[in-house]
Amino acid sequence: MSCSRSRFILFVTIFLFVNASACESSHLLHTVIRKSEGKQGGFDDIVRWETTRRSLAEEAVDNSSLILAEGRTRRRDPLDGFTRYNGGWNISNSHYWASVAFTAVPLFVIAGIWFVVFGLSLSLICLCYCCCPREPYGYSRTAYALSLILLILFTIAAIVGCIVLYTGQGKLHDSTKDTLNYVVHQADVTVENLRNVSDYLAAAKRIGVDAVFLPEEVQNKIDQIQTKINSSATTLSKTTQDNSMQIQDGLDSMRLALIIVAAVMLFLAFLGFLFSVFGLRVLVYILVIVGWILVAGTFILCGVFLLLHNVVADTCVAMDEWVQNPTAHTALDDILPCVDNATAQETLLRTRDVTYQVVNVVDTVINKVTNLDIPPNGSPLYFNQSGPLMPLLCNPFNADLSDRQCNASEVHLNKATQVWKNYVCEVSASGICATPGRLTPSIYGQMEAAVNVSYGLYRYGPFLVDLQDCTFVRQTFTDISKTYCPSLRRHSQWIYIGLVMVSSAVMLSLIFWVIYARERRHRVYTKQFNARAAGEDPNKAA
Repeated sequence: MSCSRSRFILFVTIFLFVNASACESSHLLHTVIRKSEGKQGGFDDIVRWETTRRSLAEEAVDNSSLILAEGRTRRRDPLDGFTRYNGGWNISNSHYWASVAFTAVPLFVIAGIWFVVFGLSLSLICLCYCCCPREPYGYSRTAYALSLILLILFTIAAIVGCIVLYTGQGKLHDSTKDTLNYVVHQADVTVENLRNVSDYLAAAKRIGVDAVFLPEEVQNKIDQIQTKINSSATTLSKTTQDNSMQIQDGLDSMRLALIIVAAVMLFLAFLGFLFSVFGLRVLVYILVIVGWILVAGTFILCGVFLLLHNVVADTCVAMDEWVQNPTAHTALDDILPCVDNATAQETLLRTRDVTYQVVNVVDTVINKVTNLDIPPNGSPLYFNQSGPLMPLLCNPFNADLSDRQCNASEVHLNKATQVWKNYVCEVSASGICATPGRLTPSIYGQMEAAVNVSYGLYRYGPFLVDLQDCTFVRQTFTDISKTYCPSLRRHSQWIYIGLVMVSSAVMLSLIFWVIYARERRHRVYTKQFNARAAGEDPNKAA
């Protein structure tokens, strides 16, 4: 269980592309329905109908398999001789990670080349400046003007890149937060429904109509399944809270980091432009050294976000394909198995069994007490029953817990209390009916409570089925794929594009800071030299 939980936490973390998830969309459900795997003993006769229902679906796809996001994930795999990876989306496969990481290699290479080549260039410039000093005489007006124009353009590009990066991180933060809130909401709904089922089962144990109660064996089994449900709900609730806090912290940290990167790079580009224009060479060279390191780091960050963007896009496509083929064998089987969900199956069967037993209790009382014209000496069953006979309560299940159609003479669970009000008599001080009727207010209250419990358990049956056959998870994945994935993919791409723009623009700006500073120095020195030669004030010429 802990291994499956860890794998699912990793899956959701990747999906939300922050180093923090587990949150999530389905581990939250998987935790619930895997809590007591394999503990169904004693239910073989009860689960036969469910086994038959599921085997029909499984036989049709037993040998089928589906490679998720196969088209998107055909990338070069450095672990397999750079051949095309064809395993599809599979976060437990090292070849998948190697192939998706390979997409970011060009950016890592650029970062390495930049760091080495520009570092060597700076070293050579410093070496030549110190060992072979020359008079800075002569300059090209074309080179001077062109370097100034390009410096302005690259500075503007850096500013635009910072704006794209800042806007993208804000929108990505909002998108991931909305996705997280949706997944947490789904988990909360699951916890609430499970606890409601547990409460109805607890109430069913106390149900008694005119001293008729559920069999002791059924009450014992209610205790067993209640323990499992409450344990699953508690674990799910705690996991949801812990993981949502971790993811939120991760989102906030990522947002802060990107804001800092955008602000620092913008500040660097702006200061570098000003220092170059005003000829503050020492400050320009200091900024060049700082920028040299920052640009290399930013290119590495570009590669990381490209990797994460590709994983997010792969995951969205994989979820969409799994939703369309939920019964095929896929890489999601290890993370989100939709078969052998023992607790959900046992809970479903127990709710059906309890509903069946409670309805039997009510109908037993109707047949053997309220609808009998018992003589006065038949106490304690006598309370002066008279009038039209009450309709029986429709039992929605057969003895084998398969679905059953109601007879025309029976009243349905959702209408029984309203119909039976017409059979309530007025009682005397001794509790005997003083007016025609088949029910005393006391017995009616007991029957009303029994019907409410039965209807509550019956109403939650579809929810438990959805948990068991992954319909609930499919719907969650569908909503994420259609509603949240487009914005996640788009805004993660904005960050990647913004980082590339900032890195490239600042990288080129660094080069032209040096070129323009050199051209400006030569230009100033040449004007001063010419002014001295002409007998003018050199400071005025500068």
